[in-house]
Amino acid sequence: MERLDGRVRLVWLVSALVAALVAGALAGAADRFVLEIGLWVAPVVFVVLAALGAGYELARYRVWRFALEDDAVVLERGVLTRVTSVVPFVRVQHVDTQRGPIERLVGLSSVVVYTAGSRGADVTIPGLTPERADAIRQDLRRLAIESEPGDPEDAV
Repeated sequence: MERLDGRVRLVWLVSALVAALVAGALAGAADRFVLEIGLWVAPVVFVVLAALGAGYELARYRVWRFALEDDAVVLERGVLTRVTSVVPFVRVQHVDTQRGPIERLVGLSSVVVYTAGSRGADVTIPGLTPERADAIRQDLRRLAIESEPGDPEDAV
């Protein structure tokens, strides 16, 4: 199984810090206008959530793995609940690469795999170099085409 690029920890950490900052600001506003506990509420909420978020993101990186096997994409992830997903190539409809602003800043990409019968992206593999993401996208495209059942008339 392949690991994600280590720079994905920075992307996830920034996301956790932004969420902690928003929660701290909301707690500060609630304190000022409703609770009136004191000025320390917002910083305490921010620090606690930032520490929890950083710990969670580091643990998340340690368990995230993926592999392209003979007939499927396999992903293993999850901090509290371990999840193993298997996406057969025959179910793959299309594959995208995407790069958000933070990912572009640190030089990373994600691969998004859409499958038959779904309403959105079924599988996202984050934390890849752009070159690796393009290679995985091309491999998945080729493997999905190869796994398609042949024309019934060809079998005769």
